Amino acid sequence: MTLPDHHLTQGERRVRSFHPHWKRLVGPFVALVLIAAAAGAALYFIPADWEFAFHARIATGVIGLILLTIWSFVPYLQWKNTGYVLTTHRFTISTGVLNKSTDEIPIAKVNTVSSDQTFPERLLGCGTLTVESASDRGEIVLRDIPRIQDVRTDLFRLVEDASDGTIDGR
Repeated sequence: MTLPDHHLTQGERRVRSFHPHWKRLVGPFVALVLIAAAAGAALYFIPADWEFAFHARIATGVIGLILLTIWSFVPYLQWKNTGYVLTTHRFTISTGVLNKSTDEIPIAKVNTVSSDQTFPERLLGCGTLTVESASDRGEIVLRDIPRIQDVRTDLFRLVEDASDGTIDGR
């Protein structure tokens, strides 16, 4: 996904690779449906015998495409181009559509791993993961992490293995 295998160091292996939770796509999907329905209704109700009907249909299509791009397509691209990779040596957070931003937290530098879930997030199996490291950034808060408890467990296990000196988990 966001970290190709040829970028892994020798002895490093991928433990988990994922995108943010799908709940981030609910709003863009609702926007897609509403914009498509509104544009369809507008096109249907434009009178065919009106002298500016052609221009009104073009304007409706252009406005619909602009709104779809802003409220559906861009959020989807942001979701698709946000990725998390947990390896035996680091936790990588990659974001960006046109410009790419990558943050890497070495597992050996992680001090604290905690998670927070609201009731709806518990029902969906996602939550907020907070990773505190001994780096310049200090604390990184990651929202909408899917299968939050599994990710937290894997990250905590890797931190313990790194502190014990058994980085590969063996």
